[in-house]
Amino acid sequence: MATGTVKTGPQDLPPSGGYGPVQFERIKLRQILSAKSTLLTYAACTGLGFFVMFYEYRQIRRERVEQLSGRFAIQALLQAERDRQFLKQVRRNRDAEADLMKDYPGWQVGKLFDEARFIGDDPDKFIEPNISEYFAHARCVGGFLHLFNYSLNV
Repeated sequence: MATGTVKTGPQDLPPSGGYGPVQFERIKLRQILSAKSTLLTYAACTGLGFFVMFYEYRQIRRERVEQLSGRFAIQALLQAERDRQFLKQVRRNRDAEADLMKDYPGWQVGKLFDEARFIGDDPDKFIEPNISEYFAHARCVGGFLHLFNYSLNV
């Protein structure tokens, strides 16, 4: 059995005169801004934001007009380059046909069993080939379709 030790020294007692009153009421916080100043600050920030937004919108419209003007200026050049690439591919197809059928006796490029594949009124007029003839000797059909956007313009 353990023997208890007796504490020596002063005992913990309430302070003389008792404890102070317990504060249980709400303490209001100190106001930094009043309601009027908060509303004025909100109105000023909103007004400034609208001013900046309309100013930037005008600037964005100016830049959009400039971008469209540049696009319209080079559109003819891009179309000409696309047409040039198209004609180069048609020439490659013709050359590949000539190379492929060189050992076939009596074969003429552009004819199928002595009948012209492209029949038109004017022999000097270019008749655009259909998509299967255009991509006959292409390595990657998907790449050419994406590059020339040909399937949408046939």
